Amino acid sequence: MDRRESLKALVIGSLSAGAMVTACNNDEASQKETSATTANSYGRTPDEVLRDEKLHADKFFTAAEMATIGILADIIIPKDEHSGSATDAGVPDFIEFMAKDVPSYQIPIRGGLRWLDVFSFKSHGKIFSESTPEQRLAVVDQIAYPAKAKPELSQGVAFLH
Repeated sequence: MDRRESLKALVIGSLSAGAMVTACNNDEASQKETSATTANSYGRTPDEVLRDEKLHADKFFTAAEMATIGILADIIIPKDEHSGSATDAGVPDFIEFMAKDVPSYQIPIRGGLRWLDVFSFKSHGKIFSESTPEQRLAVVDQIAYPAKAKPELSQGVAFLH
């Protein structure tokens, strides 16, 4: 399965799980109460809605890190004639939300972003987000295929996969 299919499966799985949980709730009074108190919350309890609102309001990544996440996501899932890019689908915001929701993701993601900048700087004299599109692809191509990647790039491979 390629990265585009993995991200699609993750998003679709998340949405379908919420739909199944909501569909399984047969208590009409409970459904009306939940619908009234959690409009646009997709079956979340009031406490979950408050927690989600707090997570959305907080910022974890810096603007530079979010730019790098967006660039990298669009390399993995570019815009084509049939669909928008990863940033069009809100993937960078979803990644930030997940990092805030699951704190154990924070160090690996931030470390991977740092690794990407350092490797890009060593390779091209510029951090990843300031590199040309060709330089960015050259960096990603070196870590996108684990079987072909050099052993010294194992951290980058682990980050991307």
